[in-house]
Amino acid sequence: MRAMILRALSNLDENPEPLEMADLPVPVPGAGEVRIRVSVCGVCHTELDEIEGRMPPPRLPVVPGHQAVGRVDALGPGAEGLREGDRVGVAWIGSACGRCKYCREGNENLCPFFVATGRDADGGYAEFMTAPAPFAHPIPAVFPDVEAAPLLCAGAIGYRSLKLAGLEDGESLGLTGFGASAHLVLKMARHRYPNTRVYVFARSEGERAFARELGAVWAGDSTAEPPEKLAAIVDTTPAWRPVVEALKNLEPEGRLVINAIRKEERDKSALLALDYPRDLWMEKEIKSVANVSRADVREFLALAAEIPLHPEVQEFPLEAANQALRELKGRRIRGAKVLRIAPA
Repeated sequence: MRAMILRALSNLDENPEPLEMADLPVPVPGAGEVRIRVSVCGVCHTELDEIEGRMPPPRLPVVPGHQAVGRVDALGPGAEGLREGDRVGVAWIGSACGRCKYCREGNENLCPFFVATGRDADGGYAEFMTAPAPFAHPIPAVFPDVEAAPLLCAGAIGYRSLKLAGLEDGESLGLTGFGASAHLVLKMARHRYPNTRVYVFARSEGERAFARELGAVWAGDSTAEPPEKLAAIVDTTPAWRPVVEALKNLEPEGRLVINAIRKEERDKSALLALDYPRDLWMEKEIKSVANVSRADVREFLALAAEIPLHPEVQEFPLEAANQALRELKGRRIRGAKVLRIAPA
């Protein structure tokens, strides 16, 4: 099978082609697993964190990709709940132990044995992949494959972020950064909280214009001050400075939810600019989002189908994965980037 693989960690500024095309054996599903013939796979900023070493894979080479959509092609021994031909998606949560206290309480995203698709196990930048049957999610018929892919990560983790924000209808919401996840959060928020005003902070005027197209009442630079203090802000950026800027824009009891697996080290000094009375006093809260659970993925897919929530997508062929990653790093973003692996 064709696959794009990562052989060595590297910085995209120094090596703009970190992934290479390879011919690999078609994987055989193990006990309880299914094999999936992959149709499309979304491209995520987490892949940049893996490639550039902020969150390195435990082994190399590895096939990245954790927003994979395709058809079940084969069943391993004991695999249940799916049949050959079923259309499914695989998200960042590749598996969890099912036995620890976090799994038992429904927070398997915090499991110490969490397996990340495309990092700890080969992912969807390939024509075939395997996954445990319970972690392959049926895709609602309303979504074509290319739209379903970003729902599995950008959408699901955006859904978890919005839950953690504890927003009530009529409260103001801020979104810092406006890529694949934030544009879906905006659409979700407008559906679930029709009286909520959404404010967007983004460096790029293109992103700000896109946010206004989707219904943001205001869009400004990440350092701008909005017309009112906000009840909650969801930060989807890879940097530290927007965190500091967000805190000062919260009202008393305001909640900042950081939706990022890693933050870049280069602007860590921005934290020294924190002003306690302005940024943290008045019982403001900061909460991070850690991965997603199966429940997040399935609840969100059901909600997305109900709305229905159609993400904006840019499609690339599998062999252009490096180009998609470079554009993502350069913040040439409008919606989500998706690799086309099998013909539509």
